[in-house]
Amino acid sequence: MSADLTCPDCGTVYAAGPDEPWRCACGAPLEFADRPLPEDPSALELEPGRGLWNFEPWLPLEERVTLGEGFTPLVDAPGWDAAFKLEYVFPTGSFKDRGATTTLSRAAELGVDRVLEDSSGNAGAAVATYAARAGIDAEIYVPADVKSAKLGAIERTGARPVRVEGSRQAVTDACIEAVEGAEDDPGDAEANPATRQPGAGWYASHAWNPAFYAGTMTFAFEIAAQRGWTAPDAVVLPVGHGTLFLGAYRGFSLLYEGGVIDEIPRLLGGQEAGCAPIADAVGDGTATDPDEPSVADGIRIAEPVRLEEIREAIERTDGDVLALEPSTIEDALGRLHRGGFYVEPTSAVAPAALERYRERGVLARDADVVVPLTGSGLKIE
Repeated sequence: MSADLTCPDCGTVYAAGPDEPWRCACGAPLEFADRPLPEDPSALELEPGRGLWNFEPWLPLEERVTLGEGFTPLVDAPGWDAAFKLEYVFPTGSFKDRGATTTLSRAAELGVDRVLEDSSGNAGAAVATYAARAGIDAEIYVPADVKSAKLGAIERTGARPVRVEGSRQAVTDACIEAVEGAEDDPGDAEANPATRQPGAGWYASHAWNPAFYAGTMTFAFEIAAQRGWTAPDAVVLPVGHGTLFLGAYRGFSLLYEGGVIDEIPRLLGGQEAGCAPIADAVGDGTATDPDEPSVADGIRIAEPVRLEEIREAIERTDGDVLALEPSTIEDALGRLHRGGFYVEPTSAVAPAALERYRERGVLARDADVVVPLTGSGLKIE
């Protein structure tokens, strides 16, 4: 039986189904009403071919749509005094496949026949690919200037991309309007494809949908498993909507509550100066400008949906989020490429942040740190 959804803010419960709401009537994000409480995951017999679905007993849904994703390599990076988790080797080239496999599994479980998503590229490519795997129609809303490689990855699945002029928030607004079944405006459709709405669909949002976070929390499970069921001192991540940041927090929290690890790692994030609302919120940012050209377009989110949850994760783990200049990110990107890590610019945010945290004395040079490299360089153009 599919898990119902509940609102942590007001307590309203919504029955599972293809017509379930994408957010609470009070405006808050929804969560699964029941959280599995399985036995110690360190007792699980891990099967290489099952990838992240080895942790199905810890997930509030069933494996339905998979491409063998998960258990990405955790490799030593001596030049950085850290371990890199190579999230860019997923089927579609980014960590977003963690959430796509669980989100589309949920959609298939509910009998959904059409999903909609808004994305700067990676999440859209992931949702489109897993929707194709499931035989579910997909419509992906993207910025008008989306990178051609990411647009092509969406188009080749048979999904329908909708390019929207304006800010990243304008893309989300157009998608939500479609999800809620706004009527077409035939007179405007030719000029603005975002108004060409074939009807409502199930919102497979990587920012709002709780199934997506069920997938990203396997990032923490894998790190612990690959380290002999121990946790590092800290994890440094890029932060946009915070899907991986919150996934790490949720996963490590479950491991801590289950007595598997002794302490939750410090969660330290990086954003790009110019669009750093989370760094602003915790006191270490700069004025944001959503229209300013960006290096790290994958995390250029001016209004994170789960900002308060991210703040809670930062507070509970003695974490932080800082803002980085584009030149600092570009320098880190070049260094990564020269070291054999062919990643996209957004992936360089976390290694750049790692160095900044060390310079400030937040992290000792010998601290045990894991850094995810989140997206493939094959999508740069």
